[in-house]
Amino acid sequence: MTDLPVIVIRFALYADLMVLTGLVAFTLYGQTAEERTSGMLPLTRLAIPLSFLGLLLSAFGMAALIASMTGTSLLAIDGETARSIIGETAIGTAWIVRMAAMFVALVFALMLDRGRLFARMGLLLCAALAIATLVWTGHAGATEGWQGTLHRSADVVHMLAAAVWIGGIAAFALLLFRPFALLTEAQLAMAARALAQFSQVGTLAVGLIVATGVANGLILLGWPDPARLIVSTYGQLLLAKLALFAAMLILAAINRWRLTPTLGAAAQADDAGAAVGALRRSLLVEGLAALAILALVAWLGTLEPLGTAV
Repeated sequence: MTDLPVIVIRFALYADLMVLTGLVAFTLYGQTAEERTSGMLPLTRLAIPLSFLGLLLSAFGMAALIASMTGTSLLAIDGETARSIIGETAIGTAWIVRMAAMFVALVFALMLDRGRLFARMGLLLCAALAIATLVWTGHAGATEGWQGTLHRSADVVHMLAAAVWIGGIAAFALLLFRPFALLTEAQLAMAARALAQFSQVGTLAVGLIVATGVANGLILLGWPDPARLIVSTYGQLLLAKLALFAAMLILAAINRWRLTPTLGAAAQADDAGAAVGALRRSLLVEGLAALAILALVAWLGTLEPLGTAV
């Protein structure tokens, strides 16, 4: 597959930026001011490497994209062609903005230890902007006219809402995936409270994902013929993505209505072992499903919608 380097780097970049954005957002809506400086969620130790990795992946991603567009290897990219693509196309402009955003994000990440709220807000805005620029490397970037504007706007909201959900999963995994003996009462209490709060944020995120996903699908595919979906590579991958999303919705519902109340009650009774174990298993499956969806999205972005039959 000639697009394999592009797909792999797109997947890694999606995962990196969404986890970074979602983690920072979680510290703002899911933690109190005291909890942000308590070290219970080591944002600084994560934000710095994630920001730096996002910068590197963006650079390699453009190189891989240019190589794919020109049919050459990464080592044989023509400098003049690269400058033309970067300087004269929307994809190139988006890449320049993303690189600048990730550089500033890295600066803000280095400032997090000072405990200033503006560093978190700046990091969140830069990471969110970097995610928004990814829209121009997908199908939405090629849609023209008012439909293109609507498509790109919906896609940006879609990806940011997904980042909030994925970042929340990552945050709870960081809180709960540690030896149970090292989990303090304060950490369990924060996890239980944040889970209850995340249920409201997550519900809004899911609503936005569904609404913008429907809008994107109608713009890109119209009213798709189920028969064409089943026999095309694009359609099969899209159906797999929808199935994984449905599985995540089921797990999220179980977390909200069963596991979160159980953890809250168990934490107060000082008997949270079983509840934490159940949440860990749920978060693991939900996280793997999210990564699989991102891999499918990275692949779908390189295919012509419903244009490749198997």
